Amino acid sequence: MILPHGTVKTPVFMPVGTNAAVKAMSREDLLEIGFEIILSNTYHLYLRPGTEVIQAAGGLHAFMRWERNILTDSGGFQVFSLAPFRKITSEGVKFRSHIDGSYHILTPERIVDIQAALNSDIQMQLDVCSPWGVEYRDAVNALETTAQWLVRAKRQWLLRRESGRAGLLFGIVQGNFYKDLRERSAALTIASDTPGVAIGGLSVGEPKEVFFDYLAFTASLLPVEKPRYVMGIGTPEYILAAIESGVDMFDCVFPTRVGRNGHVFTRYGAVSLKKLDNKFDQSPIDESCGCKVCRAYSRSYLRHLFKAQEILCSMLASYHNLHFLHNLVKDARAAIEEGKFSAFKADFLRKYTENVV
Repeated sequence: MILPHGTVKTPVFMPVGTNAAVKAMSREDLLEIGFEIILSNTYHLYLRPGTEVIQAAGGLHAFMRWERNILTDSGGFQVFSLAPFRKITSEGVKFRSHIDGSYHILTPERIVDIQAALNSDIQMQLDVCSPWGVEYRDAVNALETTAQWLVRAKRQWLLRRESGRAGLLFGIVQGNFYKDLRERSAALTIASDTPGVAIGGLSVGEPKEVFFDYLAFTASLLPVEKPRYVMGIGTPEYILAAIESGVDMFDCVFPTRVGRNGHVFTRYGAVSLKKLDNKFDQSPIDESCGCKVCRAYSRSYLRHLFKAQEILCSMLASYHNLHFLHNLVKDARAAIEEGKFSAFKADFLRKYTENVV
C-alpha cells in the first residue's frame, strides 16, 4: 500500500497504540523492529487528550513523533463494549464517557472529521458491531445501520478529501454469524467503493472453528484488488488463517497485553515466564529468535523481573512478542512470493502446537 507516510508491505500486523502509545514500547522500539504502520483509536483520543490538543501539535504523527503510517479505528468496537452507557440511533451514537461520565454524540460524519483532524493515513467508518449469539433481526439492524452510516461517511470523506485532509477510508462488513447477511453486507460495502474493506464482527466471543469459517467465507466475497483488513486478531494461528484467506492487514492488543502478564511467543508455542521451570533456565525465550531481548536476556532473569514486578519485564516481553509477530508475517510474505505459503503455514503450526496439551 502506498500511503502518505510511506509504503506498507502486506500482509502486515499492526501494533495497537490505543492512546497514541503502544503499551510498554517506545517509538524507537517500533522503528527498530521495522513496523511501517500502527493503529490508534479515535474514541479514546477524542475523549483524551481531545482533538484540539492533537491538532495544536500538528496532527497525531507530530504529537506522538511517529513518522510512519497510522490507521485510526472509528471507536465502533469501544462503543459496542460500553453497552450500558450508549444508545444507538439512525443518526449516530450517544454515550457516556468511561472517563468522567460526560455525554457525547458521535455521528458517521463527525467520526470522519475527527480522523481527518488526527491526520490518519487510513480511517475507519463508524459501524455497529454485534456480539456472538445475537438474534437475526438484531444482526439485520446492525448491518443496515452500518451500511447507511457508510454512505454518510463516504460523502463526508469526499468533502474532506477535496481539502486534502482525509486519509483512505475503509468500509466495514458486518452481518454477524449469518452467511446471507454477510453476503448482503459485503455487497453494500463493495458498492460504496472505498479504497479498502474491513471485515468486522469477528473475534467477539465465537468458537475458533466458527471464526475460521466466517473469516474465509467473508474474505472470499471481497475484491482482491483492494486491501482487506480483519480487526482484532493477534495470535499466530489466527494471523496465518487470515493470510491464507487473502487478508492483508490485522491488529490486536494481545501480544503486548499478554507480554505484560509474562506470556511470550516462541516457535514451539507460547511460554509463561513465571513458571518454576524457568527459575534456573539461562537460555533465551526462543533460541531461533534474533531480537535484542533474546540476544541479551535469559528466561531466568525475565522470570525474576516478573516476580519482582519490575516494569522492565513488560517492556522486554512486549518487544519480543511484537518482534515475533512482525517476523512471522515477514516470513509468510516471503513464502507467498516463493509460492510456498501452504507448506510454510503447516510447518510453523506443527512446531507451534506440538507442545499443546
